[in-house]
Amino acid sequence: MHVVWFRNDLRTTDHAALTAALAAGPAVAVFLWAGQQWRSHDVGPPRLAFLRRCLESHAAELDTLNVPLLVLDAPVFADAPELLARLCSHIGATTVHAIEEFPLNERVRDSAVANRLAADGVRFELHEGGAILPPGAVMKDGGDPYTVFTPFKRRWAAQLHEGARTPLPKPAAQPQQPRLPRQWPELPLVTSNCLNLKQAFDGIDADLFATHWPGGAPEAQRRLAHFAEGVIEGYATDRDLAAEPGTSALSPYLSIGALSGRTALALAISANDGRLLNGADGPSTWITELVWRDFYRHVIVHFPHVSKHRAFKPDTENVPWRTDPEALAAWQEGRTGYPMVDAGMRQLNGTGWMHNRLRMICAMFLSKHLLLDWRRGERYFMERLVDGDFAANNGGWQWSASTGTDAVPYFRIFNPTTQAERFDPQGTFIRTWVPELDALAPLLEGRRKKQFFEPWSAAAPPAGYPTPIVDHKQARERALAAFKGL
Repeated sequence: MHVVWFRNDLRTTDHAALTAALAAGPAVAVFLWAGQQWRSHDVGPPRLAFLRRCLESHAAELDTLNVPLLVLDAPVFADAPELLARLCSHIGATTVHAIEEFPLNERVRDSAVANRLAADGVRFELHEGGAILPPGAVMKDGGDPYTVFTPFKRRWAAQLHEGARTPLPKPAAQPQQPRLPRQWPELPLVTSNCLNLKQAFDGIDADLFATHWPGGAPEAQRRLAHFAEGVIEGYATDRDLAAEPGTSALSPYLSIGALSGRTALALAISANDGRLLNGADGPSTWITELVWRDFYRHVIVHFPHVSKHRAFKPDTENVPWRTDPEALAAWQEGRTGYPMVDAGMRQLNGTGWMHNRLRMICAMFLSKHLLLDWRRGERYFMERLVDGDFAANNGGWQWSASTGTDAVPYFRIFNPTTQAERFDPQGTFIRTWVPELDALAPLLEGRRKKQFFEPWSAAAPPAGYPTPIVDHKQARERALAAFKGL
């Protein structure tokens, strides 16, 4: 008997662990629900609700392969070694297969699992699939890891082999479902088919943001096909326009593993007439974003201190971050008085997702304008995002705060008004999320257009909308002084 341990890889296509287990067969699948551990990592209800929906969909997909899915309650990662050992003993499994994971705690957990299973003569096999090219595959000539993205991308493209370009097909079904015990002594079995997951985990609303983010690999494939049908062509420019559906909307599915990076890359190459990075602007730009995703995964492996709430650049640990609970709350709730920032934060709170351009604007506003510790923002995003992914979220926040790898120079500070004028020129996105500014909409058609984006400067500022909690010029000077003093 072989066990497939699913984690952030809830799919049946391009899944090396599932393919290997079914080839050796018979196989069963297991998922460990580590609610306490995830909450300690700031994973919030939107992500957990999406996970439940994806699990239900995944169970149905596995059923078509005659693979039963067992869900065990394993509150913390430290529970995993013993629970998996008991499971293997109970069903007579000789091997546990899984897709590699990269954050530090996950790698420590996997090492403990390998040691515990080995004590019982059970093999633990980790397979590639957590990145297009795994950490260690893209290194400098001297063997050191990259810390700057552009040379990393060049080497990544040079190292990309045919196997990494070609997703594995969905494996054939095994002849019949393995016969499993009726009783599960000493195992905290939640369900053996996921049909009762909606009742199994009290306190998690499985329908949270469900209309925005239906769960499962079939939905991921549908969105991927829609993106390829035309959206990808204008991606290079439209992805920055807040009011346009110019992004792939695939980040939740990539983060939960309902869609693999390799599958996404194969589609992009196809849309790029078989070329990797030197083709049409849209597909080439999206491929670059997939490379960024790999880059941040490599960073957290090669520089584990970033998994410990530390800045990548040691000197930036000395930035004199401020403590201002009222300013932090205003930022979190979209009450800063800067329309583009407030619209972005309200989109996050209202949908569990935020447009990537807005993520940069909002992150830089917190870390530069308010001079609040970027880790507070990183935590808030993880608590609110459906696509909360440690490597990408940490990398993005450290980039914006000028503390990370290849980070934006500390003296580059986005002007929220300029960003709004450039990436929401008609105010469409802002008016969607900040309806208090509707009264200023006529200004968008005239010479006083700027007053819509700086409502405090209007002759009649809108009632109910706050004045700015910080002055842009003064905030910029304060941030520059803080970083220059390191």
